[in-house]
Amino acid sequence: MSGHRTGRDHEAYPLGLALEPWRIAVRLAFRRLPDPLAEFLLFGLKMAWSCLFGATMLSLLIVTHWLWPANAPIHRYDLLLGLAILIQAGMVWSGLESLEELKVIGLYHVVGTVMEIFKTHVGSWTYPEPSIFHVGGVPLFTGFMYGTVGSFIARSIRVCHMRFEAYPPLWTTIGLAILIYANFFSHHFMPDLRGLLFGLALVLYWRTKVWFRVDRTDRSMPFALSACLTAGFLWLAENVGVLTRTWVYPHPGGATALTLVPFSKFGAWLLLLIISFVCVSLVIRPQPPERSQPS
Repeated sequence: MSGHRTGRDHEAYPLGLALEPWRIAVRLAFRRLPDPLAEFLLFGLKMAWSCLFGATMLSLLIVTHWLWPANAPIHRYDLLLGLAILIQAGMVWSGLESLEELKVIGLYHVVGTVMEIFKTHVGSWTYPEPSIFHVGGVPLFTGFMYGTVGSFIARSIRVCHMRFEAYPPLWTTIGLAILIYANFFSHHFMPDLRGLLFGLALVLYWRTKVWFRVDRTDRSMPFALSACLTAGFLWLAENVGVLTRTWVYPHPGGATALTLVPFSKFGAWLLLLIISFVCVSLVIRPQPPERSQPS
């Protein structure tokens, strides 16, 4: 990665003033650490802050799996739907999430739910628990699980002041996303074009750099590297859903057997992440660096 010194950047939202003393306290504590370590820890905090919605939903999967009674009057999936709506309403009301970010979540909610209906129909995975609010056997809270990915991308762009160098034309990324999305359906009936899609993605994004600001210094990394790192965390999050039996993958041992998501699915998550980023870009257009950055 490379660095360039710039001015300080803050999030602008109503809770910003209330959180400012905590920011100051963190920065004062980090001043006692070596600069590289302090910047690394601050980057981790910013990433955690960016995935606030996703981390909250994953925590709810774990808590409800262990504590929610099977015979409760409200089904667990319906409870998760209600909590997801409340969390989103609270984040928008407090200013932790912007209306633009809410649009991203809504768009990806629809995209994800449509794919969920198809994938469960062909037996890729199932939802073993009952629910009232579902479409085609897919509980509606699952759309919010897809939305957490869009929320993370949109929030990280704002929180880390991300800019994109040599970002490909929007129409080319939309075209790639459509092909990827179509392949998620068509590969059940015709040859899987995943290898070709990886090649197209590499051609489109190989020159693209992501510039981000941790504190006062701009850093950069290849877009492809950031996508791979994020896809790895998505793979881990997918396994949280499996371990809490929120969704279940087929297993020769039967429905009660536990099957973790194999790492071979990493490629599918990487392609899905591209769709996620394109959905975000339709609402929050990728901006170039504010001025020429050193390479």
